[in-house]
Amino acid sequence: MKLPAHGRNGRGSAALPADRQFFRELYYRDTPRAVRYRYGLLLLDAVTLVFIIATSFIARTTAVEVADTALGLVLLAEFGARLRASPRPWRELMHPATLADAVAILCFLIPRLGAAAGFLRALRVIRLLRSPRLLNRLRRDFPAFQRNEDSIVAATDLVVFIFIMTGLVYETQYRFNEEIRDYADALYFTVTALTTTGFGDITLPGRTGRLLTVLIMFAGVTLFLRLAQSLFRPNKVRFPCPNCGLQRHEPDAVHCKACGQTLNIPDEGS
Repeated sequence: MKLPAHGRNGRGSAALPADRQFFRELYYRDTPRAVRYRYGLLLLDAVTLVFIIATSFIARTTAVEVADTALGLVLLAEFGARLRASPRPWRELMHPATLADAVAILCFLIPRLGAAAGFLRALRVIRLLRSPRLLNRLRRDFPAFQRNEDSIVAATDLVVFIFIMTGLVYETQYRFNEEIRDYADALYFTVTALTTTGFGDITLPGRTGRLLTVLIMFAGVTLFLRLAQSLFRPNKVRFPCPNCGLQRHEPDAVHCKACGQTLNIPDEGS
């Protein structure tokens, strides 16, 4: 989400409460601490996903429930800061990814639910990697990301899809399906369904289970093909043509192939 014009050029931002100015800096500016904060959010999401996977292999003890609640409070604080920073809080709150995030946080905060829908937190990774501000920063900070952006984003989409489907399979099956005992079993089923290998040693019973299997196969194969396309198509760099706006060019291009505009594509040695 972009800030309104008056927020970008500074007029009107001084009228905001101090806390909103601070949170807007963290979420929408490119100051050093804002950059560190947004990288920290990526790390927080990674830690959350690792925690969800790890706790699926152990019993739901009091210590695990306390850790659930503590992590939920951290996520709730970040959720509140994000809404506080948003120029349109209600619009931000109604975004599907934000609603999924709210459900995930609620499941962390209610011990009886544990992290039942915590896997929905993975949707935030996709949303973050669709943020122009974060993408531009990653391109500047990591040349390897700039060279392989399409492949990295496609791989992330596939991994997040596998994670969400694995979590969905686990949470809908482990209570009554003896073949799904932990996250590893759910991951094994998801990967075999996605690749259409289908060994048959683990199945999802009932109509709901079959529909979930079909969803994994159709959506998963589509994402896998997208990843393969990004890996095997000719390598190009992103550099907007100042005349026609064409984004992708050959690494050694001197002129835009669409309009002939002279390009000055920087290389790693510039």
